[in-house]
Formats: sequence, C-alpha cells, structure tokens
Amino acid sequence: MKPLNKDRIRQRFFRAAATYDSQAVIQLQVAQRVLKMLAEHLAVPPQRILEIGCCTGLLTARLHRMFEEAATFYVNDLVPEFQTRVAERLDHDPRLVFLPGDIEKLDIPRNLDLIVSSSTLHWLEDLPSFFRRLSNFLTAKGTFCFSLYGAGNLAQVREITGLGLDYYSRGQLQTLVAESFDVLGCDEEEITLQFNDPMSLLAHLRQTGVNALDASPWTRSRLLRFQQEYIDRFSRQGKVILTYHPIYCIARSKS
Repeated sequence: MKPLNKDRIRQRFFRAAATYDSQAVIQLQVAQRVLKMLAEHLAVPPQRILEIGCCTGLLTARLHRMFEEAATFYVNDLVPEFQTRVAERLDHDPRLVFLPGDIEKLDIPRNLDLIVSSSTLHWLEDLPSFFRRLSNFLTAKGTFCFSLYGAGNLAQVREITGLGLDYYSRGQLQTLVAESFDVLGCDEEEITLQFNDPMSLLAHLRQTGVNALDASPWTRSRLLRFQQEYIDRFSRQGKVILTYHPIYCIARSKS
C-alpha cells in the first residue's frame, strides 16, 4: 500500500462531520450488512467490543443497541473530535471508552470478544501487518468482522482523475485474513448511486470526507473538464453514476 497522508484524511473527515450522516447512504447500508453478519454468526453476545473507525457513530449506536449487555465499548477514530458526537449518540454511556488516533499506531486493548469495523480499513497503510497484529487482542473464540472497499470503488472518478487507493480484491483479503483467523464468510457487492450532475456527485464525496486523497485545488478549468468528461463517459438516462464496491468479511480467532 502506498503511503497515505493521515493528517489530510483526518482533516477531510473532520470537515465533513456536519454533513456526513445525511450523505453517508452507502456507509449506512454497508454498516447494516455488517450487523447482519454479526447476527448470523455470533453465538454468544460479546462483552468487550472494539470498533475501528467509528466516524460520527452510525454503526456505533446500532452496535450499542444490539449488544446492550456488553461491559465495555472501545471506540476508535482518527478524528478525536468525533468523541463528543459518539458520546451523545450513546447517551454518554460510561461503558464507552474513546480511543482517538491512528489505529495502526495505537495501543489496542486485550481480551476483546469482538473487533468490528465498517468502511474504514481501506485507509490503512499496511493491512497485512495490521491483521496479524489484531489477532493478538482477541479472546480464544473472539470475532473479527469488517467491511472495506474493493477495486471497483469510485471507479468512475478514478478513471478521470487518476486518484484512488490501492484496493485489495475479495480473494486477496480472504487469503490475508486466513493467515491469522478462521474465515467464516467473505462477500462483496457493487452499489451504484445516481446524481443529477457531476457537481452534485463531487459535493457528495466532499460531504462524506471520501475526497481525502485529493490535495490539488479545483480550478475553474479543471472543474469544467471534469464535468464534461464525466457526463460524456458516465451519463445514464440524464443522470451520472458512481459505483461503490464494499467487501465484507467475518472471521474467528484460530483455535
């Protein structure tokens, strides 16, 4: 994975905090599927839970309701300012422990029953090492469940701008996870959104923080070129399209 500017990522998601919930339709849909996987595979309710990349707490609040008897909810995000938003969503539950910072560098609590993450781990620089490290913090039958995005994610924007992450395929992810965990399930899908025009699409990306890779200014000429090329190449019945490619995986600690 190529180096990422984590400070820029943090700033873009912080700026999107006020608009994230209204624009994060895909992220919410993906989080709901993560919850469904947990419901299908978890036989015993977890007591010690870690969520990686909570953002404004869309998944956090649902985990809190799903596992209302849990003893501790460890919640992490790169943006420390999200702590207040998440605490409010959970009615300032004293069981909430917020862990701000880069999860690749943080001290992670041990003896966790569940580690869960949705729409986050594609932002990590060294996913293989992280998976190996993460396996040390789960209990003997602990569960690791996550979603991230694959190579088809935002493909239209990448084709025009050249900007995008180095995504893994589902097969590659399943192989990586299997090195440290027993894989229970791995799946993927493509979800296409429609927008009235490229400007609406760019606003959607900005308002969810997903434009965190782009450091270049959007000059008038660049914007006009982007709009025209997007319409020419990705217009369908008067709308422009944008594809998301979530991959889902659930695994258990090796016996």
